[in-house]
Amino acid sequence: MPVRIVIPIFDGVTALDAVGPYEVLRMLPEAEVVFAAEAAGPCADGDGSLSLVATAALTDVARADVLLVPGGPGARRRVTDEPLLAWIRRIHATTRWTTSVCTGSLLLGAAGLLDGLEATTHWSAVGQLESYGATYTARRVVEQPGGVITAAGVSSGIDMALRLAELVAGRTVAEACQLAIEYDPQPPFDSGAYAKASPEVKEYLAARR
Repeated sequence: MPVRIVIPIFDGVTALDAVGPYEVLRMLPEAEVVFAAEAAGPCADGDGSLSLVATAALTDVARADVLLVPGGPGARRRVTDEPLLAWIRRIHATTRWTTSVCTGSLLLGAAGLLDGLEATTHWSAVGQLESYGATYTARRVVEQPGGVITAAGVSSGIDMALRLAELVAGRTVAEACQLAIEYDPQPPFDSGAYAKASPEVKEYLAARR
């Protein structure tokens, strides 16, 4: 059966939050991927140096099999955007899976979809996530009842998308997607989780933020 994947974007989106999962999910059999925004057209990333293009307006999207909400500084700014939150709630009612990457979980939380659930997000947004009634867990991908799946920071969206591919189409297809993008991480450093990073690295990031 065709699977309709809707990815809402906005100015200030973190591009990899959306594009990483897109590269996996677009390969699912009969996948239809829709990038939607307040209005069709380009949305700039958090630095304003790169744009993703929405092909549909949010008001033109009535349903999805998969809703995938990316994060970024724009997501943090939109946690009080009631029209967007109402749209997320409305689409969630039609989905098989409602998912987020990084601080996209803050939008799910603000929409009331994570209250009482375990969830994850970027390490810098844990307190805000829990303010919406979620229980933070440091797992990279967190699955909960009702088809709610949250992924931690930026790069974890690829892990989440591979798991979602397995749920949608089975392990063979998911592994084929992994092979197609040659996703075989061998990072040169072991500093990809907050608990692993050195004090110097944390101080450097804190100063830049």
